[in-house]
Amino acid sequence: MAGAFVSTSLQAAEEKTQPTVLILLGPPGSGKGTQAVMLHDKFQLPHISTGDLLRDHIKRNTDLGKKAKVFIDKGQLVPDSLIMDLLFDRVSQKDCAKGYILDGFPRTIPQAESLQSRLNEKHIKPVIINLEIKDKEVLERLTQRVSCEQCGTPYHLKNSPPKIQGICDKCGGHLVQRSDDTKEVIAKRLKVYHEQTEPLIAFYESHKLLHHINCEGPIEKVFQDIVSNMNKKA
Repeated sequence: MAGAFVSTSLQAAEEKTQPTVLILLGPPGSGKGTQAVMLHDKFQLPHISTGDLLRDHIKRNTDLGKKAKVFIDKGQLVPDSLIMDLLFDRVSQKDCAKGYILDGFPRTIPQAESLQSRLNEKHIKPVIINLEIKDKEVLERLTQRVSCEQCGTPYHLKNSPPKIQGICDKCGGHLVQRSDDTKEVIAKRLKVYHEQTEPLIAFYESHKLLHHINCEGPIEKVFQDIVSNMNKKA
């Protein structure tokens, strides 16, 4: 009996020390980037973007960056296997020991399956948040969206404007609008989301990992709902 108790206690201790992996899902304009910044500030978990990782490896001319550049130079998509190598190279670093936040990844079922397989190997149960929003609201949000060209902090001219017009509150950098935040481009991006990424909802529901949060309300309310779901895991 004593041995069984020790074993159970050790297992419980290991579960408590498991990293917190938070995955934010949702269409363009659902606020994934904004919430990821707020969550990073609260929990001090690294905010990881696979797009940023890709650009960084190419800039530093690493082996992974060289492999990715071959596909990019040919106008081809970087294979999922290489994206996963980039991601797990990043999360193996010391600052991710307590966990990390994935913003906008995975985007497809194969990516989700590969990610879940690797997390299962490490006995990590991720927190998956699906930010729900209507397409009409997405269009309104994105045409009013700007971000700092220096530090990347996002703003919304209507819902969360900067204190000084055109200037970042955090670093004083210049605020710019993304070239793809037009109605025509947004409509195309939504189409891609519904076809390729929306199926992830059913995937994570089947694994009983998904939490739905309506993100059309105040940013702070959405943030508190996310934190509440993270605390349930803990």
